[in-house]
Amino acid sequence: MNLHDKLKIIKYVGGALLTCGLIIFLFGFFGSGVNLLTPIGIGTVMGAVFIFIMGIFFFATEELLNKDAEHLNQHSN
Repeated sequence: MNLHDKLKIIKYVGGALLTCGLIIFLFGFFGSGVNLLTPIGIGTVMGAVFIFIMGIFFFATEELLNKDAEHLNQHSN
């Protein structure tokens, strides 16, 4: 799998969770009388942001490790 494909997956998963969380939060805050949906929406949004940030961190770490490995292979030959 290409590194840019992984970045697209991170972006789509984070965006989908963020959208679902915002919809749940807005529905719980404005749309319904059920107060339980509001903290669920907030938690979903926070989870989406956490997943996105961790995904970007893992993507950047993998990119740096690949560049370092290529650099070491060039100098050893």
